Amino acid sequence: MLMTLDMFVFETGTLPYQELRRRSEWRYGEGERYGVRPASQFLGPSTETVEVTGKLYPGENIGSYSSTETIRTMADKGEAYTLTSGYGEILGTFFIRSLEVTQSLFFVDGAPRASDFTLSLERADG
Repeated sequence: MLMTLDMFVFETGTLPYQELRRRSEWRYGEGERYGVRPASQFLGPSTETVEVTGKLYPGENIGSYSSTETIRTMADKGEAYTLTSGYGEILGTFFIRSLEVTQSLFFVDGAPRASDFTLSLERADG
């Protein structure tokens, strides 16, 4: 198991990812001052996002196209899901913001042999 998003498990048979990018931001308020630089004040955490990218090869038993449909169904619900690393660290509660799938290397009948995916999540909890 690489990671879980609520009950969805990222692993070789579902959506095996090759890269996980986690971005955190913090907010600062600025006040203009005459003759000097603006004064800044720390306001707290801002947006946190996680982006997961990978490649599916279902014919080689690496990933499953039905897994991308499962993610779409989860996203359609508009709910936030707990994201947990494979080693047990709870990363927070996240909304599914987007899923991009690019299919390539097609069989004669038009079925793709490979598929790249990018899943973008945004932190929902404070």
